[in-house]
Amino acid sequence: MSVLPYFTAGWIFLVGCYGLATSRHLVHAVGCLSVCQCATYVLLLAVGYRRGGTAPVFSDIRPGSRPVVDPVVQALTLTDVVVGATVTALLLALVVQVAKRHGTVVPDELTELRG
Repeated sequence: MSVLPYFTAGWIFLVGCYGLATSRHLVHAVGCLSVCQCATYVLLLAVGYRRGGTAPVFSDIRPGSRPVVDPVVQALTLTDVVVGATVTALLLALVVQVAKRHGTVVPDELTELRG
């Protein structure tokens, strides 16, 4: 079993978090949040991977004769992609509304939001 996919997922997540922490633009922050979300795709696929596994389609082979990858993890990854795209679209719509209302998308210039 290789730990490379787990390190890759962690690295992608840390890169996204670093970009989010150093972001000076709301659109950049949404993009960095999407990068953090992409780390979960790699992690889910790493969990469901089986060496030598084939697609979980049993039309041409007997069940149990060959190892197959876990289809539930693949379905969760697909669901994660859809949820991530929806959240990104919602956040970008909120950024557009902030830009219309306040005239800027730089968080430091949004003084009306401070208490």
